[in-house]
Amino acid sequence: MAQQDCPFLMIDPSGQDLYGEISRIRAQGPAVEVELPGGVRAWWINGLELNKRLLAGPETSKDAFQHWPAWINGDISRTWPLAIWVSVRNMVTAYGTDHSRLRKPMAAAFTKRRVDALLPRVQEIVDRALDGLERIPEGEVVDLRAAFAASVPHEVVCELFGVPAGEDGPRGALYRIINRFFDTAISLEDAQANGVELYGTLTAFLQDKREHPADDLTTALIAARDEGSLSEQELMDNLILLLTAGFETTVNLIDNTVHSLLAHPDQLELVRSGRATWEDALEESLRLEAPGAMSGLRYAVEDIEIEPGLTIPKGDPLVVSFAGAGRDPERHGPDAERFDLTRATSRDHVSFGHGVHHCLGRPLAMAEATAALTSLFDRFPRLALADPSRPPKRLRSIISTGHEELPVLLHGPRLEEEETVRKPSGR
Repeated sequence: MAQQDCPFLMIDPSGQDLYGEISRIRAQGPAVEVELPGGVRAWWINGLELNKRLLAGPETSKDAFQHWPAWINGDISRTWPLAIWVSVRNMVTAYGTDHSRLRKPMAAAFTKRRVDALLPRVQEIVDRALDGLERIPEGEVVDLRAAFAASVPHEVVCELFGVPAGEDGPRGALYRIINRFFDTAISLEDAQANGVELYGTLTAFLQDKREHPADDLTTALIAARDEGSLSEQELMDNLILLLTAGFETTVNLIDNTVHSLLAHPDQLELVRSGRATWEDALEESLRLEAPGAMSGLRYAVEDIEIEPGLTIPKGDPLVVSFAGAGRDPERHGPDAERFDLTRATSRDHVSFGHGVHHCLGRPLAMAEATAALTSLFDRFPRLALADPSRPPKRLRSIISTGHEELPVLLHGPRLEEEETVRKPSGR
């Protein structure tokens, strides 16, 4: 196996320079050993085609209990701050026949019929959130991530899974827990406390749902558990997966797309003029800013030859970087870091996964984001960044790609006012 000529690149757990780190890793080769938060070493993969190969083929597994010797023998402590991403037993971390078994009831729950039936309710939730924004005084800076990009997916996913309304109940608790779940700079103590609160909240929620079943996905998963398709642990951990992924990735998709459009008015004008669609904007955003920068760790089931002289040994962990694949210059050209709705390769990304682990919730996420964008820009045609010169601070995460806040003005300058600013009087 070829050895690196330079020390391990230590990944900043705060994620504040994630794309800079990705560029530096890319410059070192197609597969580079890095040090993750907590001192865990892994191979980092950025290239789009190599991502696809490792996502779709049998060479890698997501089951640490079968294929990561360092986890199996205890070299990686169960108190590792990111341990919950490894220890959960759900369809994302399953391998082979276990994956097929766990995915089947989830796929049945995300049928086109169920998603289509939810779309009118999605629009109602979007409209209600926008009604709330309209009550904000003109000129007041609004955090659009909290007030809109997060509130809509949170309501949708809670309705989908039958989580009771009310900020003092499981709905409010899950909102707070999930926001901490993706924080990879969190302390060990806070990560452990968040995990305890998560399992405690879901245990109580499942008990209540067993006593009060309804036409929702949680009841459907409980039925699969009662039929023997899932163990109790798998029921709990799949619910964690669906609630967290169904929320966070859609929040980031809306957040990132709105920010990119407002930061690039020429691209927004392409949509407004009909020369591009909202779907074009979403696909280019997915490529440029993958809502999930990575999806946990994978493990080499066998020695994996990346290229002559470079082999990932069996049992080593890998980071398949969705964020890196989206900006692969070999596929997307030298301007891969530019937001361009006319880009011919915009749809060639792995932001919703690839192969057997592709995301079941993609149709719902895209429908939610399309409804959100269309209605937002219709209702607030002068929407603008509060301070275009200051990029919003990124989330503290190497897993979740978005902003801590998205400060905007709902009623920005009118076009003629912008022209006046650009053209000083007397000229």
